Amino acid sequence: MNFDFSDDQKFLKTEARKFLAANCPTSRVRKVIDDPTVSWDPELWASVAAQGWLGAAIPEAYGGLGLGHLELCVIAEELGRVVAPIPFASTVYILAEAILLAGTEAQKTALLPEIASGARIGCLATSEGPGVTTDATLKATVVAGKLTGVKIPVTDGGIAHTAIVLAKEGGRAGLYLVDLTGPGVAREGLETLDPSRDAARLTFSNAPATPLGGAGEGLALLEQVMDRAAVLLAFEQTGGADRALEMAKDYALERYAFGRTIASYQAIKHKLADMYVKNELARSNAYYGAWALNTSAPEIPVAASAARIAASEAYWFASKENIQTHGGIGFTWAVDCHLHYRRSRQLSLTAGAPRLWKERLVSHLERRNTAA
Repeated sequence: MNFDFSDDQKFLKTEARKFLAANCPTSRVRKVIDDPTVSWDPELWASVAAQGWLGAAIPEAYGGLGLGHLELCVIAEELGRVVAPIPFASTVYILAEAILLAGTEAQKTALLPEIASGARIGCLATSEGPGVTTDATLKATVVAGKLTGVKIPVTDGGIAHTAIVLAKEGGRAGLYLVDLTGPGVAREGLETLDPSRDAARLTFSNAPATPLGGAGEGLALLEQVMDRAAVLLAFEQTGGADRALEMAKDYALERYAFGRTIASYQAIKHKLADMYVKNELARSNAYYGAWALNTSAPEIPVAASAARIAASEAYWFASKENIQTHGGIGFTWAVDCHLHYRRSRQLSLTAGAPRLWKERLVSHLERRNTAA
């Protein structure tokens, strides 16, 4: 069992970092945040699509590169470092993975090439507000192929072309593909802590809906999709956590107080050491998740849950301690610390909050121990 990347994957990582350093500096992220009329960067999206990254894990037969999930993990980590203001996670980690997992041949042929080219943006619409979604609590319904209901909040819902919607038909939950540019769909933009990621309220009124996967398999299929997304999000969070640690370290080495760099003070050393430990723990779990995902191992539910929990904790902690290390200036708009803090909070809620993943981890471990 090898948890390290190959030389080719490391080369991809290096080239991705160079590309994003040139094409996605923090000034570009700030342009999105500072302009209330935009919620993403279409030009960066087009540049990323031209690199082929959107189709990294999509087979060549459907217009992708056919590389695999390990390459996608490498790309995700680098996107996390730069807080990229694009709908990469919603489209690639969720929509593409869901179609690859449960889509019909017709759905794969129609949608995957457009995802790989950047022509189609996706989103996941499951939440209907506070509370755990079950067959009993789900309010959105599908009758005769028409969807009615409200989903809030939906990450990238304001800019997506296709949504995967969790809705109930005949009393059982299912996943449905809905064209958000078609009839019966209303969108309302939402303000969130991270303005570099779009968010919206989606209202469906007899909107045409096409089943994804088998009837009544919605919650089970959603768990499989979320396991895949959790691993990829963990790499994005790990990349952001590493960048936050680097920012804190660099500032500590150049900032002087009482005639010496603040990095020489024990309190700062402890902060940096704690950040490093959490980051390495998150990386270890992310690597385990990547192995499980790439090999379709039965450990995916446990590995994905552990990766999601560790990465969410590491990114939030690193972004918070980065602000503290910068002191008073770290809380200001002029310094980039808040970009990572915002993104850490946003990513920790995408695909389910850490609390839910902890419950899932315990549940899977109990089941595995009982079976043994």
